[in-house]
Amino acid sequence: MARIRTIRDPLWGNVRVDQDAAEILDTPQFQRLRRVKQLGFAHLVYPGGVHNRFLHALGVYHLVSRAISCLERDGHLEGLAAEDLDELPVVRLGALLHDVGHYAFSHALEELGPGAIPGDHEEIAAHFMAADPIRRVLERHGPDAAARIGALIRGQSSHPLQGLISGSLDLDKIDYLRRDSLFCGVPYGAVDVDRLLPALTVAREGAGRRLELAVSEKGLSALETLLFSKYQMFRNVYWHHAVRAATLTFVRLVQTALESGLLSPEDLAGPTDEEMLSLIDQRIAQSSAGGGHDPDSSLGRAAKLLRTLVDRRLPKRLVELTGDQLPNELSSWPSRRADLVAALERRMALEWGLSEGAVMLDYPSYPGMLELNLLLVRNDGEVRRLTTLGERGLIDIPRLGRSLHHSARVLRIFSFEPSAPRDPKPVLALIEASEEEVEARLDSGVPLLT
Repeated sequence: MARIRTIRDPLWGNVRVDQDAAEILDTPQFQRLRRVKQLGFAHLVYPGGVHNRFLHALGVYHLVSRAISCLERDGHLEGLAAEDLDELPVVRLGALLHDVGHYAFSHALEELGPGAIPGDHEEIAAHFMAADPIRRVLERHGPDAAARIGALIRGQSSHPLQGLISGSLDLDKIDYLRRDSLFCGVPYGAVDVDRLLPALTVAREGAGRRLELAVSEKGLSALETLLFSKYQMFRNVYWHHAVRAATLTFVRLVQTALESGLLSPEDLAGPTDEEMLSLIDQRIAQSSAGGGHDPDSSLGRAAKLLRTLVDRRLPKRLVELTGDQLPNELSSWPSRRADLVAALERRMALEWGLSEGAVMLDYPSYPGMLELNLLLVRNDGEVRRLTTLGERGLIDIPRLGRSLHHSARVLRIFSFEPSAPRDPKPVLALIEASEEEVEARLDSGVPLLT
């Protein structure tokens, strides 16, 4: 008889874990998630936000298990092929393992860009799942079980319940919104889970099309709360100015450590939060070899950035432009051209009389914040696909998605050195310009901010 373990979760109460999941929980790869904070540096603003990826993964496993039970109870899985029904235990394990590859401080290191890290956290997850002892557990479900779970995590599986793990309605979102709201002590992450889960079903968009996760019309109001809660959490927690300041500082620290040879890209995958900071500290100490270091050298800058984070001496805002001050359409280069942003930061520091490296520009982007691509089963049985256009008279929040994303984003310029706030108008003119114009103005040597 399979052994069932019960774990007490502060959000969902008792979580029942089957034998395979219990064995995975006890692996070193999964225990590592106890030491990776769910919210990166948000605890520097919301002190209660110190919960970890371990708890979150357990919560997603619980929600997916509940969703499957609801679907089974209501007869929605009767149309699944036998092989898809046999795959349900793997779907549950996919929920448990979806974040096993996260870097230290969660998503922060992914802001370095794809060329600076060994891969996104889904790719790192594949390496962890291919290693013992996780591999031995997964192989009970076939030699390619890790690959099938990897496809679920990346949203590339053909299983009808793929959408529970990755998609517009994946239960990862419900758990992190509710959990982050609880631990940060804010009211923004409310999602009507008890209404939403029983509204799940499976449907086809048309004859001959594959079955996929869908929501019935009775769940639309709960789906709206999910979308709007996500917007509120990004606006008030994930993109809070001090959270962004700390995240940028950490990214700059790791970038400096990579450029100076203190770290290699291979050093980034594996360490937990404190292990990463400790590793950088050790490498700085080894490189100094007791002789100290020039504060203006890359080694000195890394040491200063590390102390800035550890002692919470975060950079301050020199410029802040909110959505109402920004045009609806901005040039995309700030999100694409890290080299151009870096050149602009150097010029800003020079023209404002600050040290090189003292200025950081931030304009976070998440175009898929309110993305919606999900089948809707109307009360009369008609199946429609909900997209970012919404469904007039039924669900209108997606129609506001672009506007909400725009209002949640704030363009900020931070400084590590004391300085008065700066006139935002010249900065806005630069951000509105094309990348070709900005490059030409940088090359001309003409002052940009006067």
